[in-house]
Amino acid sequence: MDLPVPDWARVFDVAPAPLLLLTPDLVIVHANRARLEATATTLEDTVGRHLFDAFPMRPDDPAADGLVNLRASLEETLVTRRPVTMAVQRYDIPLPDGTWDVRYWSPVNVPVLDGTGGVAFLLHRSDDITDYVRLRGEAEQGQRRVVEVEADLLSRTRELQDAVAELRALEARQRRTAHSLAGLAAIVSALAAAESRAHLVDLLADHGGAALDASLLALALPGPRGGDLVLTASGRPGRRLSADGQHPSAVAARGRAVLVGEAGAQPPPAPGLRSWAALPLRSDGRLLGSLTVGWAGPRVLEDHDVRLLEALAVQTVQAVERVTRLEDERRLASATRSLAETLQRSLLTDPPRVPGLDLAVRYRPAAVEAQVGGDWYDAFPSGEGTTVVIGDVTGHDRLAAAAMGQVRNVLRGIASAVGGPPSRVLAFLDRAMAGFGTATLATAVLACVGPAPADAPAGARTLTWSSAGHPPPLLIPPAGPPRLLDRRPDLLLGVRPDTHRRDAAETLLPGTTLLLYTDGLVERRDADLDAGLARLLAAAADLTGRPAGEVGDTLLERLAPERADDVALLAVRVLPPA
Repeated sequence: MDLPVPDWARVFDVAPAPLLLLTPDLVIVHANRARLEATATTLEDTVGRHLFDAFPMRPDDPAADGLVNLRASLEETLVTRRPVTMAVQRYDIPLPDGTWDVRYWSPVNVPVLDGTGGVAFLLHRSDDITDYVRLRGEAEQGQRRVVEVEADLLSRTRELQDAVAELRALEARQRRTAHSLAGLAAIVSALAAAESRAHLVDLLADHGGAALDASLLALALPGPRGGDLVLTASGRPGRRLSADGQHPSAVAARGRAVLVGEAGAQPPPAPGLRSWAALPLRSDGRLLGSLTVGWAGPRVLEDHDVRLLEALAVQTVQAVERVTRLEDERRLASATRSLAETLQRSLLTDPPRVPGLDLAVRYRPAAVEAQVGGDWYDAFPSGEGTTVVIGDVTGHDRLAAAAMGQVRNVLRGIASAVGGPPSRVLAFLDRAMAGFGTATLATAVLACVGPAPADAPAGARTLTWSSAGHPPPLLIPPAGPPRLLDRRPDLLLGVRPDTHRRDAAETLLPGTTLLLYTDGLVERRDADLDAGLARLLAAAADLTGRPAGEVGDTLLERLAPERADDVALLAVRVLPPA
């Protein structure tokens, strides 16, 4: 049970023996009630004064040597830093009326050391034995009483010495507890950063070893297939343990703590250990495994040590559960991404070969496992030209990838069946998406690259396009800087099926490259879209005349090196006439 913390000032004040607390310079710090009563003084008259100013020697007695002897004893205590018991001293006390009262005292001087071993205070106990001295001169029948008094004086001296020793031990325990609690707080803070079980074990070793002065911290947790345990310590390969075995970590994993202060002939849980503690890891009544802490030397595991280890086990349970969830989420995200990415790549086929055009496509998924999305591209013959499309279904999961495949296939079917300009195809697609039964939203640019008018330069093509809320296409002309086909886009798909949509047209001279892309190429969390489009224009400034595939690869490398989001590109270069 928890014991109350003593109020040492009150204990000092009610002690029956007369006590004075002095600085090493012999200035009075405090006097208890017994001292004040024995000397007929008050705290106001004594505290803050030098001992021999407050209690001078009797001036009319030149033979009095009590002051000299007391000074010598106090100096000896300061030098040796050990208690000094003086012989009986005569030291008369001045009374308020100016007279002196003859007194005999049995003084003891005890040093009170600080944390560095220096003397912080002197404790001066001086028992008034005037009656004893007088009794000693009386008849022989009083001798027995004298012996008892002397024995009592010796006993009290020893009690005082024992009390000082207990105070020192208590102070040491308090310092140790404070150090341990500070270490536990540091461990708890460090464990919050754990990303995996292996990382958790490393953090336990780095921070827990220092806080607990331990040589080993290890976790025993069930293996990936259950059954046996895997004992893991930082810097050591995992070790399989039988869940039913007698290894301390296995015993603790079954629910029973193992505390060994001195190994003796017992086999240690790891080489080089002489003491250890293995504690169960419990969560809502479930056993998750065990935590084992080991020391190279023997160790007394007191109650507060065990409570500290139990607190560490509770924090370890929370960290284990958290990293287990993270690992499960990463495995699930990896499986989800693999499925969605496979679906995307199965739909994102190579573009057709078109005379006079150089077509190239690129798709690069995000590096983050959970960030698979609905980016897509497509290119196919239509009428007298070639239709190209880039789009992005909102969301970053397998549902977005599935919706992307549905939208892509429906768009291709509408383009083949309905025909007409891109705005017409997008309008039909918008109405078709309203019947999907899901709240699918998407952006897209649909463009048709067809023959140019008769008065256009040889090899030129006409570009007709319509945008549904998508970033503007990039045009890299054969001469002059790159530019964006930037006009206000129409509403994205899936919001209002009856939206009126518009077309725009542009003549593509031979040597011109058209780039369609998704927002992962230009968007950043720390900047707006305009800044991203400006970066795109700057990155494309030296790409005039480059093959379509090289344009795509270069822009990916320059603008999206960190793979923060999925990116799809479709580049069309109008080849010069042969």
